[in-house]
Amino acid sequence: MNPNKALWEKGDFTQLAETMRESGQALVAQLGITKDLNVLDLGCGDGTTAIPEAKLGATVLGVDIARNLVEAGNRRAKAEGLTNCTFQEGDATDLHDLKDASFDLVVSIFGAMFAPRPYDVAKEMVRVTRPGGRIVMGNWIPGDPTLVAQILKISAAYTPPPPEGFISPMLWGVESHVIERFEAAGVPKENITFLKDTFTFNTPHPPTEFVSKFKTYYGPTMNAFEAAEKNGKASDLQRELEELFARQNKSADKNSTSISVNFLRVTVLR
Repeated sequence: MNPNKALWEKGDFTQLAETMRESGQALVAQLGITKDLNVLDLGCGDGTTAIPEAKLGATVLGVDIARNLVEAGNRRAKAEGLTNCTFQEGDATDLHDLKDASFDLVVSIFGAMFAPRPYDVAKEMVRVTRPGGRIVMGNWIPGDPTLVAQILKISAAYTPPPPEGFISPMLWGVESHVIERFEAAGVPKENITFLKDTFTFNTPHPPTEFVSKFKTYYGPTMNAFEAAEKNGKASDLQRELEELFARQNKSADKNSTSISVNFLRVTVLR
């Protein structure tokens, strides 16, 4: 099986996506979506941004590599009565099912950044976007002091080194790498803009329970715990993550968690 597919079908990311709905909706509200737009939501999960896009009237196709998340997205769209939103399986590095210049807007929030072969990802996003259209990405930032970069940093200390040739998904959070990838896909540097933004995870559970959600449902953290268990270090990993979540929690209620995370918003004009 495709290792990227296996990673994202592991666990159940919908459990974490539930904590991201408010920020997903707020981000979509800033994208100027109107009823006449064809939107591709790439690496869409179960529709944290795709569903709000469809609610604004756009015709939305959500594409994700994980079958369980595609199925969950289609269930959500059906439950919402959204006939203008469909989800299907696909790989951000090879969107061969999608025609050239078929979307007005391509959105990928913490999605396509995790696909291997980033130059292919940029090339495919540009190919399916019509001239005059836009690509909007939300990418985590390497070395950032906020939650997600720190989870990945802590987890990496407990897992074996990645295979030779592995390209960190976090490089999508570095402006120079983003420019290089889109320039290789034919987009001039002046058509690419950046904004440092924040995304908030909200859950009616204390930080320790939020850690448990990552441990139980989030593929990269699940892998880290499996590796740590083999080395007798699972309790150390648990402690580090619980301390991180408690430190970053901004909720006044000790029984809930609210953590804001920095990300790089990329806008590409086609």
